[in-house]
Amino acid sequence: MHLILFIVFGGLCLAGAVNLLLQSHPINSALSLVVVMSSLAVLYLLLGAEFLAAAQIIVYAGAIMVLFVFVVMLLNAGREERTMGSRAAKIVGFPATSVVMAVIATIILKAQGLGTVS
Repeated sequence: MHLILFIVFGGLCLAGAVNLLLQSHPINSALSLVVVMSSLAVLYLLLGAEFLAAAQIIVYAGAIMVLFVFVVMLLNAGREERTMGSRAAKIVGFPATSVVMAVIATIILKAQGLGTVS
């Protein structure tokens, strides 16, 4: 049961984080961040850290998000100008990300006794 909940809320956390990056409106990004913080609180509950889960909801999903939305509404930011991004970031970023992911995958696959408790 814990594994199923972990997979569901871990996936919800990842989906909220990706949605946070893809949203163009700041209020929608703030709501996606609330989803991420709430799913992290559930993951803390699964680990048995009830205080951290409560602090995650009260402090981060509550107070920090209220401040974030207040600042966004206070600034009344208009539309951003779209750019094509940095050419250097595209040339270096994608291969570097691939190398880092390959190293992490190799370490995980070569690890002995990854699921055992000593």
